[in-house]
Amino acid sequence: MENTTMLAPSNVSDISIICYTPTMTTTNGVWQGDNPLDYSIPLFVLQITLVVLATRFFVFILKPFHQPRVIAEILGGLLLGPSVLGRDEKLANMIFPLKSAMFLETMANIGLIYFLFLIGLEMDISIVKRTGTKAVSIAVAGMVLPLIVGVGISFSMSGKNENTNEISYILYIGIVLSVTSFPVLTRMLAELKLINTELGKLALSTSLINDVCAWFLLALAIALSEQNSSTWASVWVVVSNMLFVAFCFFVVRPSVTWLINRTPEGKQFSEFQICVVLVGVAISAFITDVIGTHSIFGAFVFGLVIPNGPLGAAIIEKLEDFVSGLLLPLFYAISGLKTNISLIHGTGSWSFVFTIIPLACFGKVIGTLIISVLFDIPTRDGVVLGLLMNTKGLIEMIVLNIGREQKVLGDEIFSIMVVATLIMTATVSPIATLIYKPRKRLIPYRKRTMQSTRIDAELRVLLCIHAPRNVPTIINLLEATYPNKTSPICAHVLHLVELTNRASAMLVVHTSRQSGGPALNKTQAQTEHIITAFKNFEEHVGYVSVQPLTVVSPYPTMHEDICILAEEKRVATIIIPFHKQQTVDGDMQETNPALRLVNHNLLQSSPCSVGILVDRGLNGSNRLTANQASHRVAVLFFGGPDDREALSYGWRMSRHQRVFLTVMHFIPGKDVAELKTNNDQLDDERSIISNQIDEECINDIKMIAASDDSIKYIEKVVSNGEETVSAIREMNNVNDLFIVGRGQEKASALTEGLTDWSECPELGAIGDLLASSDFETSASVLVMHQYVGQGPDGEDILVNDKPWQSSDNFNSLREKTRCQQQRGRYVAVSTVANNLGPQYL
Repeated sequence: MENTTMLAPSNVSDISIICYTPTMTTTNGVWQGDNPLDYSIPLFVLQITLVVLATRFFVFILKPFHQPRVIAEILGGLLLGPSVLGRDEKLANMIFPLKSAMFLETMANIGLIYFLFLIGLEMDISIVKRTGTKAVSIAVAGMVLPLIVGVGISFSMSGKNENTNEISYILYIGIVLSVTSFPVLTRMLAELKLINTELGKLALSTSLINDVCAWFLLALAIALSEQNSSTWASVWVVVSNMLFVAFCFFVVRPSVTWLINRTPEGKQFSEFQICVVLVGVAISAFITDVIGTHSIFGAFVFGLVIPNGPLGAAIIEKLEDFVSGLLLPLFYAISGLKTNISLIHGTGSWSFVFTIIPLACFGKVIGTLIISVLFDIPTRDGVVLGLLMNTKGLIEMIVLNIGREQKVLGDEIFSIMVVATLIMTATVSPIATLIYKPRKRLIPYRKRTMQSTRIDAELRVLLCIHAPRNVPTIINLLEATYPNKTSPICAHVLHLVELTNRASAMLVVHTSRQSGGPALNKTQAQTEHIITAFKNFEEHVGYVSVQPLTVVSPYPTMHEDICILAEEKRVATIIIPFHKQQTVDGDMQETNPALRLVNHNLLQSSPCSVGILVDRGLNGSNRLTANQASHRVAVLFFGGPDDREALSYGWRMSRHQRVFLTVMHFIPGKDVAELKTNNDQLDDERSIISNQIDEECINDIKMIAASDDSIKYIEKVVSNGEETVSAIREMNNVNDLFIVGRGQEKASALTEGLTDWSECPELGAIGDLLASSDFETSASVLVMHQYVGQGPDGEDILVNDKPWQSSDNFNSLREKTRCQQQRGRYVAVSTVANNLGPQYL
């Protein structure tokens, strides 16, 4: 006879009795006549597959609307639950039968336990200590009024259990309405491009404090919600939890520190050490569950007490993707399966839902606004900050599920609060966007190119770093750009970090660490390595100031953050690494395809010139270890704005005493005519003016080369692309760096055939040739793209207050080579002669 077990799961009524066979785990196969859905493992595999597919479907649908992932995950559960597909009882009993409820919820809670451990592991307690009174005051005020609203709502709600503790009921409702989800808010701020603003930083600090308060309130609510428990029993639950927390901080933390110290620096942690920590998570979850608190509380505290450093980073790398990507969606799906929107029926119920939402939101906004006014924060910023504090996520769903398990919240109230949470979170981003309009356009600045920046003025550059491997060559390039007393360099070093749903990517946004301590995670360790390298460079090299920054953003919109910072810092040039890296055997290997999208978008929307650096090294690791190192730089000049920008950069580098510059000017043969893409009059005039400026630049360089031994000028007459390639190959082995212009969209006979097999057209014909694996060279390549076309006020660049393309301005072009502002508008860009020192004028 088969053994049967009676099960009354938490998601069914008390009168339901379910029989199942514990030995029916794996099937014998369909050929033996077995139904796979009668066995737990095949059924669970199908369930988790459907959950992931439903979640990803809504992620795809909601992506254009910039909605957080938690919305998609809850909607995925609602789709599979009794609200939509589950209305068909036959389908529901086949895919999500009641007999599978215990196993499904167990796996979901295991994922939740380890995810909360990871959140605690990555949370830096010192952040809360360093947070000022402003963030603490706003966080507390933003919770008080929603809690009061929760008290009023709790009294007006019907369907409460008569044995429910009134205080715990109020706490559960109040926590859901007052708490803010830190990870969800971080991603939302990134989508709104507010994450690097003062408002964004204040919102992150406030939400983090809000989360900490919510955890303590949740522990208190659980302690008070035990049915048929006396007051003394609740007191013992609270005391036991306090003893557990003290034990973790004063016993577990030193023990884990001792375990870490036994591992030599630079060595990987053993499997045994990581296993000890993971078992510790399970034991902590077991203890808190036994003493009357939810198991997730123990996992969170255990993660909180583990010292920040390499051990945490190792665990995160091994665990986070699996837990957050596969197991955590199960928890959201379970929440959706427990939610039955049909229980919210009638005009009265829906009116009640849409009464809760504005009351809770207004409570949060008003509380936040009052404190914001006291701290002299603008009213608009205070309103937007209050709206952002209404962002909900994981902790709200945890509170609702625990309240339902403890029978404090009924099915109807549970469904109402899930719907309210969804609507509140989904409406935050659109409303905040309407209120918080895009920033006012910054005051226009002139020096948007290397060519228009005089050598007797400060040069501002924005250096983008994807990974520490980009650092040595960029440092060498910066040093070779010749910072000096008359022309110091202000370098804004920007570490670009992808914003993902991983908590490690979220928390690095907020953390502001001082060097010397252990890194919170791998991303932060890279940031500290980059900052340290540039700070050392700043200390040993004169006339260079370094300002490190970090941007955490999704790759498709990362260029927007770069452009905003470039305009804020008023830089002349952005240097960003190429998306390919040279391997040991000399091939160019793609590191991350998304980086190519960042570069392409940046070229299209940059407010200043852009240089894409193809990194193959640049004479040693840095100047400090190679004081006598010299650089041989070659500029390939074909003509046009981009080539003029490359020539200006190369000439600035040539003023360095250990930089030798070669300018190779490619001249078309007499029988070669330019291929024209447009024969209209305007295009002809534009070409004539551009050629005129090219001639002036070349004449200036000829004059300099005649009196400067460090500069060599070569003219090369070529008739086609093949001859151009041959000329470049002749000078290949003697240079450390090629500087070339990206080139114009218009085709040229000098580069004919080079674009037919182009791998990276964003580099232009010559840049793509030099960056390809087929072109055997050890020299790095800097591809320059000059900012032209419009002034910062959005109008065409002008000469004599008229468009520079106009034929009326052609004769006055020589007189207007210097870029100057006339009646608030901009005139034509300067030539190299504008940058020459007194010795050349």
